[in-house]
Amino acid sequence: MNKRSTYAGLFTICFVSSLFGGVVSTLMSVYLPVTVKDLIGNVTQEKLNAISATINSVFIFGWMFGGIVWGIICDRIGRSRAVIYSTMCFGLFTLLTAMAPSWWLVSFCRFFSGFGVGGVLVTTTILISESWTGKKRAVALGILSISIPVGIFSAGLINYLLPAWREAFLVGAIPLLLGIGALFVLREPAGWTAVKAADRRGFLAPVYRRNLWEGSVIFGAMLIGMWAIFSWLPTWVQSLEGSADAQHQRGISMMMMGAGGLTGGFISGWVAHAIGLRRTMVLCFAVCFGMSFLLFKVNHSFSGVAYIEVAVMAVFFGISQGALSAYIPDLFPMAICAAATGFCFNVGRLFTATAVFFVGALVSWLGGYSNTLFIFSFIFLIGLLATWYAGKKTSYATH
Repeated sequence: MNKRSTYAGLFTICFVSSLFGGVVSTLMSVYLPVTVKDLIGNVTQEKLNAISATINSVFIFGWMFGGIVWGIICDRIGRSRAVIYSTMCFGLFTLLTAMAPSWWLVSFCRFFSGFGVGGVLVTTTILISESWTGKKRAVALGILSISIPVGIFSAGLINYLLPAWREAFLVGAIPLLLGIGALFVLREPAGWTAVKAADRRGFLAPVYRRNLWEGSVIFGAMLIGMWAIFSWLPTWVQSLEGSADAQHQRGISMMMMGAGGLTGGFISGWVAHAIGLRRTMVLCFAVCFGMSFLLFKVNHSFSGVAYIEVAVMAVFFGISQGALSAYIPDLFPMAICAAATGFCFNVGRLFTATAVFFVGALVSWLGGYSNTLFIFSFIFLIGLLATWYAGKKTSYATH
């Protein structure tokens, strides 16, 4: 097998694994109402909501926990093996979800499904990052970043084609078989093999703490702003004066958000190569803040211009996700890169979930969704300043 086909196989395995991570992360959401009713029968709406919330919550906690733990494992057993085992983990527990006879066993399986998905998102990023160099590295990471939204779309397609939730969760067999097949294909990057024993200090060692803190703030700032806007955009559209056809406008707005995000992720590698990773992130934070001002403070009724503003913001959201996949690993030496990257990626998710909740809680106090979402967009300025400040500090980029 020649070098080109080896790299193509490696990228395909990482992309498909991450894509099914997106499928699995969304699949329960689309089937949740029928799943819970099937498992517990006719109960009060209050109990139904409580069990549904539990099933969703344990997946998110599994995702965060898995992202951190698999990063540590990745630095110990190797990049390729961590990708393989984390893929098999979420594939196996997704498959077991289809066979679970009770809601608490479904919750158990969803926790470990999330544990595997969180690991895959870190380990595939690290494996791709250390397998490519130069422009090809940035482009590969950018294309990898669109795998999750493609997976989310695929979950909707599965829901359309398979009304029975147990049949839908049999899709877990695909990543499980992918992981088994990858055992015979994936090899460790030469760079990691050479340095794996060079540094046994933990990623929390004092020498790394500044970059760890800055990486967490930069990634978390974009994640909080992006998900606050993404989660509450339809409600904001509904709240505007003159939104006579709100259902139609909500749908198109989310389509523009999705299409913009996919476009931005796809081109992110070329943008980062052209102007550099730090400038790319500064640009993304600046544009997202500027578009937030235009979208939420200038629009008092809905018009075609708002669609353009949503699309532009989404493009830079997408660019940021591809750029962050390269930017964060560059802050750390290879020996602890996976553990540190997993920490930066997942600490922000805890604050993101909290922030998205507080958007809804603060609407009345802050005078409506427009004011609330614009105030939350100031997180982009924090990310911009952190990126600018971090750019003057130590970078361990060796790829």
